[in-house]
Amino acid sequence: MPSLRNFALPLAILMLVVLMVLPIPAFLLDVFFVTNIMISLAVLMVALNAQKPLDFSAFPTVLLFATLFRLGLNVASTRVVLVNGHTGEDAAGQVIQAFGSFLIGGDYVVGLFVFAILIIINMIVVTKGAGRVSEVSARFTLDALPGKQMAIDADLNAGLITPDEARARRSEVATEADFYGAMDGSSKFVKGDAIAGLLILGINIIGGLILGTVSHGMDVGDAAHTYVLLSIGDALVAQIPSLLLSIAAAAIVTRVTSNHDLAGQIGTQFGSHRTWTPVAIILGLLGLMPGMPHFVILPLAAGAGYAAWRLYRISKLPPPAEPVVEEPTDLSKIGWEEVTDNMQVMLDIGYGLVPLVDERRGGPLMGRITGVRRQLSKELGFVVPQVRVRDDINLGPYTYRIVVGGVVIGEDSVSPEEMLALDTGQAVGELPGQTVKDPTFGLDAVWIAAGDADAATGAGYLVVDPGTVVATHLNQCLLQSASDLLGPDEVQSLLDGLKERSAQLVASLSPNPVPLTTLTQVLRGLLAENIPLKEFRRIAAAIAVAAQKTLDAEEIIELIRPELGPLIIQKLCGVREPLRVMTLEGQLEGLLGQALRGDTSRSHAIEPDLGRRIVDALSQAAGPLIAEAKPFALVVQPAIRIAIRKLVRTALPDTPVMSFFEVPEDKPVEVVAVIGAPGALPA
Repeated sequence: MPSLRNFALPLAILMLVVLMVLPIPAFLLDVFFVTNIMISLAVLMVALNAQKPLDFSAFPTVLLFATLFRLGLNVASTRVVLVNGHTGEDAAGQVIQAFGSFLIGGDYVVGLFVFAILIIINMIVVTKGAGRVSEVSARFTLDALPGKQMAIDADLNAGLITPDEARARRSEVATEADFYGAMDGSSKFVKGDAIAGLLILGINIIGGLILGTVSHGMDVGDAAHTYVLLSIGDALVAQIPSLLLSIAAAAIVTRVTSNHDLAGQIGTQFGSHRTWTPVAIILGLLGLMPGMPHFVILPLAAGAGYAAWRLYRISKLPPPAEPVVEEPTDLSKIGWEEVTDNMQVMLDIGYGLVPLVDERRGGPLMGRITGVRRQLSKELGFVVPQVRVRDDINLGPYTYRIVVGGVVIGEDSVSPEEMLALDTGQAVGELPGQTVKDPTFGLDAVWIAAGDADAATGAGYLVVDPGTVVATHLNQCLLQSASDLLGPDEVQSLLDGLKERSAQLVASLSPNPVPLTTLTQVLRGLLAENIPLKEFRRIAAAIAVAAQKTLDAEEIIELIRPELGPLIIQKLCGVREPLRVMTLEGQLEGLLGQALRGDTSRSHAIEPDLGRRIVDALSQAAGPLIAEAKPFALVVQPAIRIAIRKLVRTALPDTPVMSFFEVPEDKPVEVVAVIGAPGALPA
């Protein structure tokens, strides 16, 4: 059931309409005037106690309703003043009488000047300044919105924040933009309210003089004294709450986000003896000058000096120790957070490598990791999961470890204060330093001092910083483990993205006839053989056709590979270049095919000794091509492709194993080696 709070706002708005339309007695008018002052004071207190502007995000709406309430009171009080003003100064209630008689001494001329001064302060100083600040803040906030969104995305990609934290920060940024935009408009309410107060005062005075002299037979002097006094009291009782709201608006828009409220923020920044010591000295010198009011200035100088002395004493005290509150723990209970970790990719580092990830100290590694993820995502065709970086006291101080799915896939050490000089084969001479192997490519390398980097570059070495070493190693490890990074959630994201462009294709593919689990197995199998998913539409279309024949993931992969052959080949050679291939001698292929046809278990196993001899022959033939960085493919019969791929995966992991059907007929081929018959293989 709806609560009373749900009806409060509609009832308040209905009351505003009643105030403007129906006449109300003077007693209720007094109650509403005092309520108006109370609301204005409450709004001012909330504004002063807010630690940041968004803590009072409802302020623009509150300002609107408070202004409407005050204008409704002005209409109601104008009706009472003009109808009953001839009866005396208490005709419009005690509040208006008090403001008209007591605050300005019953002299309406003084009241006019006081009201004019309040209008000048409110319109020209407070409201105009707050409006300008609101306008500039709204403009700057909207201009900075894309940059803030990109910063949130960068932190999310770097693993510095969780998706829930990113969602909360995006919501806060959007709310901030809406708030300052609303404040830019609501400042016009305050300005319009001040102008309306001035116009209402003039209408009350002119209307009162006309009604008093014409309708009620009063002389001009009496009519002026009565109606002008009531009009001034009415204007003042409305203008003071308006000034309070203007101050609240100015305090909100000029606030800088802080952990303290406004009083605490000002007190903290003024609470220094360096501030009050010069004040005390200058006031003391001023008080000693002839003709000055010594009994006023010297006590104030003494007070400033005492404040400076107290603040100096406080600054010398040691900071109070924070109390350590030990929460009672139940040793019999174990939480899920102690045994699970939702992050799929983690980079564990020793404590000596923490400066590499500390962005406040210029650590470059977090930015490099974001770059690695972005580049890999473009290459592989799906968003690579976040990388959580955490320090591990069990590691050596300069050791790092790359973990994917709970399995360590890479580990090495770097020197955070030095540079790594890599010998790419063109280096001349030796460099002083610790000799190591590059963790990514296995090249000979030396850790050298940062000051020797120019000399090492001149000697032909490739010099990189430790952050680049770790990031490059991470890139290689994630690329080799690409199939482990793809899960059902990532596959569903691929389908959702494709659905926007090819809805019918997705409808014909998943979940019928291909379940999401089977589709995930197929795509992981392609990634395991270095086939990216960038052309997912083409891959999905091929899977949809193959699924009409079988739903076995391994068989689907073999059926769609001929369709994906051009995607594999374009990574090995240019359009006009011939494809360098190795093949198996016909007798050897026949022998392997005969053996595998009898493999009813589908384990695709090759006799160990024969397999070792084939791998040795392949490695020997591939050596010169690898040294010259010439990519090639091993092309075999379709029946033995899977078995050969499993056989050479450990020795030549980056060499694609293709069937004859995967090579387009119009693609020129250059046979660079033929692996001979079993009798010709090395023993």
